[in-house]
Amino acid sequence: MTLARQQPFASRRARLLQHMGDDAIAIIGTRAEMYRNRDADYRFRADSSFYYLTGFAEPEAMAVIQSGSEQPYTLFCRERNREMEIWNGLRAGTEGAVSQYAADQAFTIEQLDEQIIALLSGKKRLYVRLGQDEAFDLRIIGWLKKIAANQRQGGQAPIEIIQLDSLLDEMRLFKDVHEIDLMRRAAHISAQAHVRAMQTVKPNMMEYALEAEVLYVMQKNGCQTAYNSIVGGGANGCILHYVENNQTLKDGDLVLIDAGAELDHYAADITRTFPVNGTFSPEQKALYKLVLKAQLAAIEATIPGNHYRVPHETAVKILTTGLVELGLLQGDVEELIANEAYRQFYMHGTGHWLGMDVHDVGSYKLNNEWRPYQAGMVVTVEPGLYIAPDDETVEARWRGIGIRIEDDVLVTGSGNEVLTKDVPKTVEEIEKLMGK
Repeated sequence: MTLARQQPFASRRARLLQHMGDDAIAIIGTRAEMYRNRDADYRFRADSSFYYLTGFAEPEAMAVIQSGSEQPYTLFCRERNREMEIWNGLRAGTEGAVSQYAADQAFTIEQLDEQIIALLSGKKRLYVRLGQDEAFDLRIIGWLKKIAANQRQGGQAPIEIIQLDSLLDEMRLFKDVHEIDLMRRAAHISAQAHVRAMQTVKPNMMEYALEAEVLYVMQKNGCQTAYNSIVGGGANGCILHYVENNQTLKDGDLVLIDAGAELDHYAADITRTFPVNGTFSPEQKALYKLVLKAQLAAIEATIPGNHYRVPHETAVKILTTGLVELGLLQGDVEELIANEAYRQFYMHGTGHWLGMDVHDVGSYKLNNEWRPYQAGMVVTVEPGLYIAPDDETVEARWRGIGIRIEDDVLVTGSGNEVLTKDVPKTVEEIEKLMGK
């Protein structure tokens, strides 16, 4: 990574220092490597908040950021090792930590216990992420005890310990220009993947074969999946977190695909539902148009000033009204909403924060009130309807239909921008793309 590419990370560290105030220090580590089984490990991905501040993607690393110092940013990392690099790839090392990643100083990760005492001593506030790693929590306690034991030699341990996530989560909620650019690109690549799925699906295809078409587009464009993809044909689309993707796609069924690419640690999250044979049945079309109507209205409500729950409330009212009109619910719409009768067919929320994590950080309430949307937030908008295959309270013609439509929405100063707009979603657009 060049120093020019480090600018967004340096700006975030500077903002964090402003929030921390004087005589403060923050310590944040990346995640541990994880094994899939025996000697096979999962591909390493840096901890999101650690990467947000450093741009450093190697394992076994720790960042220390301190105010009131001529060297505010210290990076602890693995040192260069020719033998290990032959097996596992190049490392930046301490020299690269400074020259490539803009650290003011760098030490090997093995030197952490030795060097951290001097960095901690004399600071009033310590910002750390407690409760995520018991071993690291105990290590911090050990450092503080060691400083306290040396008080007669002038050592002074921090008198406040503050949860670092309280600052970082709020910072990450508001995307900067660099982040928005990455999310636009991730959304565009994800959109291409969904379009390919619509163009290649056919009856008797396996769900995993259709998933492979989606993954092909993502990986061809330098991405990995942001989460386990859902490819649910027929009644499998009614299982909200269906990931087996091992059944045959049948003629006459819908297929629901929930899949998004991750580009340089930033996620997209798209869901589209479309007919395996390219043509919606009357029942599928009626439910699909109802979900789309709710989604479009919910997107329109995702604007500055409206609070987080307004899009959900908007979608629920439209879905409940439509379910009554279709005969799937009976009664007064307002009473059905008050009693949450709609949850028989729509049991989840209408969106979540999106960013480095597909379910991104950031509080949804402030002072126990739903927080208003502000420019820079990115949220998904994803209403759906799921008619269980064994639901005998409805006519058989409706059963086993699962539909969700999901887009990624950036809140702007004047409204919003749908980042995932490149995927068709009207009945007419979908059937035209599929050649019907």
